[in-house]
Amino acid sequence: MNCCGGRAAPCEQFFKPRVARRSLELYRKKGHGDLERRMVAAASEGGLAGARVLEIGGGIGTFQSELLEAGAERGEIVELVPAWESYAHELAREKGLEDRTVFRVADVLEAPESVAPADVVVMNRVVCCSPDGVELAAAAARLARRTLVLSYPRDVLWMRLGLGVVNVVLRLGRRSFRVFVHSSETLLGAARAEGLQLVDVGHDGPWEFAALRRA
Repeated sequence: MNCCGGRAAPCEQFFKPRVARRSLELYRKKGHGDLERRMVAAASEGGLAGARVLEIGGGIGTFQSELLEAGAERGEIVELVPAWESYAHELAREKGLEDRTVFRVADVLEAPESVAPADVVVMNRVVCCSPDGVELAAAAARLARRTLVLSYPRDVLWMRLGLGVVNVVLRLGRRSFRVFVHSSETLLGAARAEGLQLVDVGHDGPWEFAALRRA
């Protein structure tokens, strides 16, 4: 999971450089999973020529890098946690995208004016990192000039129970970071309220994704 939104301290406690390094190693070895590939396809629908891509809570920036390779012009990763930065730059160098992408540490909820709108906005496994996930979905929708693609834990009983166990373990380990299951209807409703329409939805195991486009 990547993290953006809300207070930085719990995320910094959990997402340390070794997590970022492992994320890069796994991506090099396996690439995106099925759900992520579907998200990339949804974000690419309608073409990417000249598009600016914003990946909120993007970690090492796998989505914006693949969308740049698919034809987008510029990409930006906005993260709450600086531990990802050196590994994001490393991935960009490997893909020859250094001059077309930037990494910034910013909070889109506390300082929305610091993040510029983009044609395509992607948030992968981000809203589950914050109690303010619904507000984060709304903020991402406002930043999306054309398309928003996001993923989140499925709102089903077994997922809520499973993440409840994860939170108990985190609490016992004296970590302040927690994971959250937000209602999918509430998340998508927040995006719709900003003028977007749902065009695609799907799930793979515990995760669900949705693609929305501006009306």
